[in-house]
Amino acid sequence: MPQKKGANGKSAKGRPAAGKQSKSNPKKPSVPAKTKAPKKTPAKKTAAQKNNPPIKKFHFWKLLRFLLINKIAFALFVGAVIYVAYLDVIVRQQFDGKKWALPARVYARPLELYPGYQITPEQLVAELKAAGYKGGFKLDKPGTYSIDRERVRLVARQFIFSDEKVLSLPVEITFSGEEIRAIRHAVNGKTIDLIRLDPALIASIYPSHNEDRELIKIDDVPEKLKQALIAIEDRDYYSHFGISPFAIVRAMWVNIKAGKAVQGGSTLTQQLVKNFYLTSERSLWRKLNEAIMSLLLEIHYEKDQILEAYINEIYLGQDGKRAIHGFALASKYYFGKPINQLDNAQIAVLVGMVRGASYYDLKRHHKRANKLKSVVLKVMLDQGVINDREYKEANKRVVYAVKDNEQQRAYPAFIDLVRRQLKADYAEEDLRTEGLRIFTTLAPYIQNEAEKSLQRQINRYKKRKELDGAVIVTSTTSAEVLAIVGGKNTQYKGFNRALNAKRQIGSLIKPMVYYTALTQPEKYNLLTKIKDEPIELTDDKGQIWSPKNYDDIFRGDITLLGALANSVNLPAVNLGVELGVEAVVANIKKTGVGGSISSYPSTLLGAVQMTPYDVTRLYQALANGGSIMPIRAIREVLDSHNQPLSRYSLKLDQALEEKSVYLVNHALKQVTKTGTASQLSSVFAQEIAGKTGTTNDLRDSWFAGYSADKLAVVWMGADQNQAIGLTGASGAMQVWSGFMQKAHIRSLEHMPPEGIDYYWAEQNSGLLAERHCKGVAATPFDTRYLPKMTTDCKLTGIRGALEKVIDWIQ
Repeated sequence: MPQKKGANGKSAKGRPAAGKQSKSNPKKPSVPAKTKAPKKTPAKKTAAQKNNPPIKKFHFWKLLRFLLINKIAFALFVGAVIYVAYLDVIVRQQFDGKKWALPARVYARPLELYPGYQITPEQLVAELKAAGYKGGFKLDKPGTYSIDRERVRLVARQFIFSDEKVLSLPVEITFSGEEIRAIRHAVNGKTIDLIRLDPALIASIYPSHNEDRELIKIDDVPEKLKQALIAIEDRDYYSHFGISPFAIVRAMWVNIKAGKAVQGGSTLTQQLVKNFYLTSERSLWRKLNEAIMSLLLEIHYEKDQILEAYINEIYLGQDGKRAIHGFALASKYYFGKPINQLDNAQIAVLVGMVRGASYYDLKRHHKRANKLKSVVLKVMLDQGVINDREYKEANKRVVYAVKDNEQQRAYPAFIDLVRRQLKADYAEEDLRTEGLRIFTTLAPYIQNEAEKSLQRQINRYKKRKELDGAVIVTSTTSAEVLAIVGGKNTQYKGFNRALNAKRQIGSLIKPMVYYTALTQPEKYNLLTKIKDEPIELTDDKGQIWSPKNYDDIFRGDITLLGALANSVNLPAVNLGVELGVEAVVANIKKTGVGGSISSYPSTLLGAVQMTPYDVTRLYQALANGGSIMPIRAIREVLDSHNQPLSRYSLKLDQALEEKSVYLVNHALKQVTKTGTASQLSSVFAQEIAGKTGTTNDLRDSWFAGYSADKLAVVWMGADQNQAIGLTGASGAMQVWSGFMQKAHIRSLEHMPPEGIDYYWAEQNSGLLAERHCKGVAATPFDTRYLPKMTTDCKLTGIRGALEKVIDWIQ
């Protein structure tokens, strides 16, 4: 019988089964069974133990580690807050402040048309082309025109001047000969008395980083362009908060399906932050900054504000050193039209270029840009931006960029003068960054004619490779510069001969010699006899100067009028020495001519160096009755908000005596009638005045001439001062005549000032005479100092009888 096990699983030895003693096993000493030790009941704490609990072991390193971890975490948190606050300041300061350095825009003078205004249809078209108008037969958009013989129709563009906002207007202009006959509204036929056309943009002065942009308000951006941009770049733009993880995934899927980069993962906000605030560095830190700043931008600004900034900021191409930024400027650069005139295909091309402006440049990679255009148009169709008909129409059309020669043309010589005059009033940095609007005096069609005339004359002498020239045209009454040609390469921005080429001026100086004499009316008048005879002068070094006449002929005595009209040298020298060279030089200085002028006798024959600009100053005083005023190329400057900053008003000073100048002008008219420029009398019906100038060995050819309203100075020569074989009449005067024939000049018929009147006088003797006497002409004299009267001359025959009848009738 088995043994009964104890509680621990072993037999309970030493304890017989109940009621019986085991017989088979001898009795052994009993071993106590193992049992669980009973739980000790803790003793109750005494009162002393309750008041003094046992001290636990102090874990110093654990505590230190805990404190360090929390401090670092706290410091990181505080640092992150500070850094985000720092980024927030950057975001707000730059976005609220001046976002971009804006270039200055330089405009030609606005063309103001009215019935009777002298201009031909061809010249008006030249002005319209300079202003960027497009020719054609469909006149449905501002900035378009058509020409039909004696009629020009156009849709004038809106433009903001300092004194008014001119609205877009369809007009029809009819011509009669070389002037406007009538101006009418092209739709309702109403007569228009005056129309002011928007001026040509002739230059921009760019920031040092050469970024160019034209700002546009979000409300002026075509709706389809906004929708297309969002459809391609950021479909969830109006629902995300600056970053969109879903957009990244979706862009990856769309690009895989298209087989090319069609959509980007970055939101428009992120793209703006990257371009506007950050560098192009590829790093996780920049991406983190981009994300934080995108969120901050979305917190502070409305979606349309951010989109407007993006549309103005985005880089869309390169034009030489000039970077094209923003859709408004890109529209004009690639298509020659404002952004609101873009069609669907053109919109698709520009939006596609956001993917890579260099890679998809329409001018350099035409096929590539048009291929992407089709992809963009398909997205526009899918997103409901365009309908099926618009898609098919735009997709089948190949988009081309305008040719470079259809872009804004350059006027480097004129802009050179503009910048010089601006520097007197504006810092260079302001010109490059403040978005100024500069309205100048340039007349594009006169500029074009002056350029063509100079090039035409130079091309007549193709073998003379060194031959070059310069032209300056001004208004005689306002001293406004209408045109400047700096050399035969009219688009070249190099050496500006009109402003910088100093050359001896030859006989152009002679009018000032005779002016000096005529300021002494008691001694000299136009018919006073002066000596045309040899003269020898010795300078301080003992060198002898013996001037000669151009034709080596000595005429004895000659009138002052005859000597100036025929540009005879020796009378000018003899007279100048008698007057004193210092007096002549002093009068030249009064006209505002700068630089040093020596008081040597050779100065009397033009052995003094001046630029064409200096000569213009000299003759401006003669053409304007002795009054001088600053020659100006700028009318006014507006800030970026169209508020006037500067107006360059007229400032008249009477520098020369009016009566003496009037007499000189009479003599200079004779130059163009009977003197060295008499060839002009067969070309111009108008009264004009002028003076030829030729230097020794035929090195320089000059002509300065003017009408009642326009003055022009022309120089021809060589940069290395070689002989060119041209006189003033055979070279420079031909250039002058070529463009002044098309400049619609007014006849020079000034009323004589008080104290000057015309009298019949014998031109040889210088004495007053009857009208019917032989060799007489109406001649102006100072009424205080009249010449003597000749004896009455008797005329016989038919002429004598006719003259007597005329005198009796008068």
